Amino acid sequence: MKIVLQRVLSADVSVDEKIIGSIDKGYVLFVGIGKNDTIQTIENMADKIPKLRLFEDENDKINLSLSDVKGELLIISNFTLYADCKKRRPSFTNACPPDLANDLYNHFCDYILKCDGVGKVEKGIFGAYMKVTSVNDGPVNIILEN
Repeated sequence: MKIVLQRVLSADVSVDEKIIGSIDKGYVLFVGIGKNDTIQTIENMADKIPKLRLFEDENDKINLSLSDVKGELLIISNFTLYADCKKRRPSFTNACPPDLANDLYNHFCDYILKCDGVGKVEKGIFGAYMKVTSVNDGPVNIILEN
């Protein structure tokens, strides 16, 4: 599993010019599921994200978690995180097959909503052409891999 996490002040995702999900302060998660990922992989990553301390405290130190600031999540499926660019045309053979990836992505979204301190989870549509708009905060961008 690979995730690009972006700390944001706000974000939304639209499909066919219609906004289907939006958040205020929190994280946008671009989630790639690999062909070797399992339910355990997904749950381990979901458990970690709300506890990451990536928000400033009263002393402007990055010391607060998503849970601490009551932040929100916008989760976007993104198989292109598994691009192998050794050649000019990327290969995606390390990405999970779509049917299983969809199941694991939905499990990730459902599971992380149940994690301590996560209040709101919005998501895109798996496999759809989406437009994501965000106001990055910092910017703070973190790459997470299992």
